[in-house]
Amino acid sequence: MTSPSDREVALCERLQTLGYARRNTIRMYGEELDVTSDPIAEGNGFAIEAISRKSGSTRRVLIPLSVVQMVTNDLVRRAA
Repeated sequence: MTSPSDREVALCERLQTLGYARRNTIRMYGEELDVTSDPIAEGNGFAIEAISRKSGSTRRVLIPLSVVQMVTNDLVRRAA
């Protein structure tokens, strides 16, 4: 198993400050979700695990790509 890159760690930390963090409640894709994990790299994006308040089921939800791109752009600007 490979360790996460510095870029992935920085992105995950920033996503957590935006509310995508364990023990938070968010509204995404028209549903209220209780977040049960911190962001994790998932394919070409990032995801969280959450419990749907409506159905009570646990699911892995992709963080919208536009949010990930915004955070990436912000980190690049700060590094420059």
